[in-house]
Amino acid sequence: MTEEKKTRVLVGMSGGVDSSATAALLMEEGYDVVGVTLKLWPQDCVNRAEDKCCGPQAVMDARSVCHKLGVPYYLIDEAEEFQKQVINYFAEEYRAGRTPNPCVMCNQKLKFGTLISRAKKLGAEKIATGHFARIEHTPEGRVLLKKGRDSRKDQSYFLFSLRQDQLAFSMFPLGEKTKADTREVARECNLKTADKEESMEICFVPDKDYGKFLQQAKLVEKHKGEIVDLHGKVLGHHDGIEFYTIGQRKGLGITTAKPVYVVELDPANNRVVVGDETALDRDELIVDRCNWIPYDNPPETIRVTAKIRYNHLGTPATVTPLPDGKAKVKLDIPQRAITPGQACVFYDDDLVVGGGWIARS
Repeated sequence: MTEEKKTRVLVGMSGGVDSSATAALLMEEGYDVVGVTLKLWPQDCVNRAEDKCCGPQAVMDARSVCHKLGVPYYLIDEAEEFQKQVINYFAEEYRAGRTPNPCVMCNQKLKFGTLISRAKKLGAEKIATGHFARIEHTPEGRVLLKKGRDSRKDQSYFLFSLRQDQLAFSMFPLGEKTKADTREVARECNLKTADKEESMEICFVPDKDYGKFLQQAKLVEKHKGEIVDLHGKVLGHHDGIEFYTIGQRKGLGITTAKPVYVVELDPANNRVVVGDETALDRDELIVDRCNWIPYDNPPETIRVTAKIRYNHLGTPATVTPLPDGKAKVKLDIPQRAITPGQACVFYDDDLVVGGGWIARS
C-alpha cells in the first residue's frame, strides 16, 4: 500500500519568528512544506538594512530555519516587480498628495500574487504566511477573512484587498495563536528566530525617513510651493508636498500664534494647507477601489466598524456602495486626520466585510 501523498504548502519565509513558526506548525500537521523568500529589496537598500526583512540577514535566518526543519528552501528574485508594484506606487502616491500603505499593496501584488503563481509552478496546493488573521469557508463556497485571535497582533487590515481566489489558496496557521504562542513554537523547535525582534518599519525605508529615501532613489525632487491657511493666506513655503502628511504638526517651518496642522495637500496647486486642530475632524469620506469579501454585490447600506488606518481602534459607520467601485463612509463620530491614500477597512465584529482606499474629499 503506497503512502498517501502529502499536501504541499509553500510558506513565505521573511526570516522572522512568525513565518518560522508557521513552517514548523505545518510540518507538525503533516504537510509537505517548501520555504520561499521573495528577494524584494532594491540593491541600494541592502547595505542600509542588514537586519531587516529586506536584508541578507533575513535570508540567512530563513534558510537556517528551513535547514533545521529539513525542508527545501528557495530564494526568488522579485526586485524588479517590487520596484514597479510597490516602490513606484509609493512615490506616485506621495506625488499625488496621498499617504500610501505599501504593505497592503505588497500583499496584494506580490505575497499573494507572485507567491501563488510560484507555488503552482512548484506543485504546491496552498501558500501559507505568518499573518495573524483567520480564514473560514462557508457551505456556499465563499471564503471569509477574519481578525486574528490575538487582538494586539491582528493583521487582517493589511489583507482586506485579497480576492476570493487568493484567499482560497491561502493559509494562516497563526490565526488562532498569540504572539507568545508563536515564540514558544519556535523555541520548542530550537529555531534561531525564536527571540528575534520584530521590525515595524517599512522594509525599504529602514530609518523611517521616507522623504530622504524618495530623494536618494531619485523618485521625487524638491519643488518650492506655498504653505497656506484655510483662507488661502500664504504663511510660508515648502520644498514639495511629498514631504508632508495629513495631521503633521512638527517640521512645517512656519511660525504661528497657535499650533497648526496639515489638513490638506493640494497637488494641483502645489500647496500645503494648514489649520487648527479642529480642522482635522471629519465624519465623511469616499473610498475607491473597494473590495468586498463576503459577497460580490454588497447591500445598499452596511453598518460596520471602520478603521481609517492600521493602528486606529475603529469607529461605527454606515457604508453606502457607489458605482465604479467606490463607497461613501459616514462615521457616527468625527475622526481626526482622515488621510487620502490610506486604507479604510470595514468590520462586522471580527469579520472583514471589505474596504477601499481613502480618496481626496
